[in-house]
Formats: sequence, C-alpha cells, structure tokens
Amino acid sequence: MKRRSLLTVASAATVMTLGGVGYAAHRRSRNPYYDGPKSENFDGLRFHSPEQGADKDLSEVIRWQLTRKGERWPTHVPSPFPADKPPERVDALRVVLIGHASYLVQVAGRNILIDPVFGKRASPLRFAGPKRVNPPGIAYADLPPIDAVLITHNHYDHLEGPTVARLWQDHQPTIVAPLGNDVILRGYDDSMMVETRNWGETVDLGGDLAVHLTPANHWSARGVNDRRMALWCAFVLTSVEGVHYHVGDTGLGDGAIFRAVAERFGPPNLATLPIGAYEPRWFMKPQHMNPEDAVTALGLLGAAQALGHHWGTFRLTDEGVERPAEALDAALDAAGLPRDRFLALRPGQVWMPT
Repeated sequence: MKRRSLLTVASAATVMTLGGVGYAAHRRSRNPYYDGPKSENFDGLRFHSPEQGADKDLSEVIRWQLTRKGERWPTHVPSPFPADKPPERVDALRVVLIGHASYLVQVAGRNILIDPVFGKRASPLRFAGPKRVNPPGIAYADLPPIDAVLITHNHYDHLEGPTVARLWQDHQPTIVAPLGNDVILRGYDDSMMVETRNWGETVDLGGDLAVHLTPANHWSARGVNDRRMALWCAFVLTSVEGVHYHVGDTGLGDGAIFRAVAERFGPPNLATLPIGAYEPRWFMKPQHMNPEDAVTALGLLGAAQALGHHWGTFRLTDEGVERPAEALDAALDAAGLPRDRFLALRPGQVWMPT
C-alpha cells in the first residue's frame, strides 16, 4: 500500500476511535444495540447527553484532517515507572494506571478494571490507527483476580472487545456498561454476561461496594452508521473507603454534571479525570476536556484528590505527548492549587491515599 494510502487509513482509524465519523449515522433508521422505550436521554433511536450539540458533519471532519498541524510523537515514550505487580487484594484503596484510560482499582478487598485496553492499537484495524507508545503499566499475566470490569463507552480506546472477552474467560467478572453495550460485547463472546444500566442507576458489586452510572458530555460510535446508538457514562464508586468518581471522556459543558455528582454523593475522596485528546479546541471541546477544564471540574466536585488519564499512550489528537502534563501544572498554578492535588498519572504509577 502506498504511503499516502496508509496515512489515509491511519487517519480514518483515529477519527473512528474518537467517534468522529458519526456524520453518516443518520442514514440508519434502526438501532442495532438497544430497543428500549423512549426516555429523557433516548429518542427511540439515539441517546443524547444533557448538553448534546449538533453532531460533527463530514465537512468538519475533513477540515480537521486536512489542516492538522499537530506535534509529532516519538515512537516510544517509556514510563518512568516500572510495570506494577499488584497484590492479590487490598483492604483499603490502591489505584494504578495501566495506560491511557485503563485503570486497576483495588478497593475494600475487590479488584476492578475500568476501560481495560491491553492491545497494541486503539483502533478497529489491526494494521492502522493509534498505536501505543508504551507498554501496559500492568502486564495482563500479572493482573490479580478481577471481580468487576466497568466500561464507560464504546470508542475503541475504551472498549477493546478481545481484552474484555479474555477477562471474561479467565475471571468471570461482573461486567457493567451503559445501555446497548452488551450487544457489542457479546459480539466478542456470546456467553458474556453484561449488566447494562441507564444514567442514575446502580449495580451492587457486593461487600458494600456499588457502582453508579452518571451522565457525561460525550457520545458513542463503533463504525460509520451507529453514532449515539449505545449509551456512554461516567461512574461513581461508593464503598467504605468513600466516593471515587471516574470519567472516561467528557466535555466540561456548563459544569452541571460535576455539580450534580457533588450534590448527590458529596465531594469525592478521589476523582479520576481525563486531561488529554483536546486539540484542536474548535473540534474537541464539546467532548474532551483540556487540563484547564479538568481543574475547573475538580473545583466543582470539591474532590480531595484528582488523578489525570487519557494522555501519553495513544496519539489521538494534535497536542504533543507531554503537553497535557505541562498544561495541568500550569492550570493548577493559575488556580492557586498545589500540584500534588491533581497528578497526571503515567503507566505503572500507583496512587494510594496517605
């Protein structure tokens, strides 16, 4: 394949990873994932977020791809932290970034994976699309017994079907995902059992541990014709260790989704928030916070501690590989907050409350 063709395929895979090809979705008249009743966030065909603006159209996608002037990334960006070998169980709270938006959360004796992606690419294609520049911060073989897997939404950098199927076969975890994503996941293993819920609903994970689904300003797509046909979400974990709020992807919007979490659950002990994939702002702002937005969200939540993810592993957008961490420090300085209150995690980095 010629170089230009390879670049075109890679760019298309990147856009698909971000769900940016949804301009063609309006051709489909039936939802292949979910056929439930209409509700305040589902019109019978598509889901929508509290501040859902107009979908990007083809001309905007083409404009971004043809005018990209992003910083190049190195082929390899090794983490300064060695791959973690977590203990089998933790009585309190231990959080490790596997990479990008994938976490292992060990809390109250339970082991939870969030958006686990262990593959070499965040892409629907094996040969093109965003390729990881550092290995997972935990080797798959070093995972402890997994009790639950939480999926925030179906973009390829968050829902990697082969990995979830492997986890199901090896651990039989409780799998929790927003409405419609069970159909997608069972396409990788039809024996998989998935607990799907709407925003505002809860799954009891046992041992006084529960996970609650809350809104996010984002969308979903696995291909060119299924935009917003499966739901997306953020998660709130409640346990004897307090409140942990996790967002896979979201725009800041007017901040209402963050205020609502603080009002319902109280200020979180921990917030894990995305800080990358934000340039160019004219294209990314509705669905991806930048570090300044993330610091604003921290203030709205009143969280005691924040950890940043969604950066430094897969090049999805135009900012350089280190820019999110640098911009986060600058935003914290501007807000008069100590830098250790909001850490930009790197693969293999462990955080535990002091």
